[in-house]
This record gives sequence, structure tokens and C-alpha cells, in this order.
Amino acid sequence: MPPFATRQAMVEAMRSLLSLGLSQGTSGNVSVRWGDGLLVTPSGIPADTLAPDDLVAMDMDGRYDHPLAPSSEWRFHRDILAARPEIGAVVHAHPPYATAFAICGREIPAVHYMIAMAGGPNIRCAPYAPYGTQALSEQALAALSGRSACLLANHGMIATGPTLPRALWLAVEVEALCRQYALALQVGTPLVLSDTEIAETVERFKSYGPRDKATP
Repeated sequence: MPPFATRQAMVEAMRSLLSLGLSQGTSGNVSVRWGDGLLVTPSGIPADTLAPDDLVAMDMDGRYDHPLAPSSEWRFHRDILAARPEIGAVVHAHPPYATAFAICGREIPAVHYMIAMAGGPNIRCAPYAPYGTQALSEQALAALSGRSACLLANHGMIATGPTLPRALWLAVEVEALCRQYALALQVGTPLVLSDTEIAETVERFKSYGPRDKATP
């Protein structure tokens, strides 16, 4: 069984999504790589009642042995972790500003240098597919090519990272960027940074972001 600390961290991450205003009710889900499979939040359990033992361990074939069913979005969690060995955790949420752009099917351009945190000069919006389907998983994988975050049309946002704290940090930063972009569109015409400027920032960001205090 995955260690208690890992399961507790996932519970706390789900509660953070609520307290930070990134998800509501039973929306949102989290996974972490575990052994040859993954650990994912269950379907339909509100974050404020979620317990460490509720987390569902799955193999990469989608098999699990748990009284609770895994999140309906387990396919894109599984497929992202399978396709991207550098990713150790996936956060999916429905934050207001990111979801508003997703509802409009709009990507986020390089209107702020912080977009480099997602790996490139834009945050793509994957075309719509019904939730929980293999089609959605495939659209998400394409939108995440060369990126660590994407929007899902008429749905929400995915953020990934080598660790769960890093993925959660990225989810918060993507929502902040979407909020800034929405405000800028009301003020005037946002200036878009060049691909070269963002490429330079991507390199600098390789040592940027949350880290343990013991890390130099």
C-alpha cells in the first residue's frame, strides 16, 4: 500500500483546490505516480470528507482493487503518466478564469513571462471531448505535447509536475495567469512576448519554482 504520507498529501492537495477557489464540490481530481501504476482520487467524494484510505491504487491497465471507484477522469491521469516519465503528479481542476477561457476554446498566449512555467509560448486548449473518455485523454495528451499544463475546452484545466507540490503550484499559477489575461483584455490589447523571449525564460525557469528548504 502507498505510504500514508503520500495519501495524506493528496487529500491535502484536494482540499487546497477548494480553499484556493480552483474547484468546487466534487469537481477536480489528483493523481501521483506509484510503482508501476498510479494513485488517484476516488469518484464523487467531496474533498472535505476525503480520507487517505479513500485513494485508489490502479495499474496502467486500469485495474484496481478498492471499494471506491477511481475518478471518472482516471484515463487521462493514467495516459499522461504513462506517456511522460518526467511527470510524477497530475492535477485537474475547474478554476473560474482558466475554465472561462476553456469555455471559449481559447489558448493563453505569451502575455506574461510566467507562461514559461508551462514549458512554452502558449498554454493550449484541447478540443472538446466528453469527460472520462479515451477521446478526452488523447486530446489532452496532444495539448500537453511540450507543455506541463493545458486547458480542456468547455471543461477545465490540467497541470502536471515532477511532484505533487509542483503540479499544484503550477495549477495556481496558470489560474493567476488566466485571471491577468482576462483583466488585460478588458483594459486594452495585451502585448504578446516573442517565442525567443519565452524560450530564454523557459531555460531560466528550469531552476525556478517551489523547492524543499534543504535544496540549494
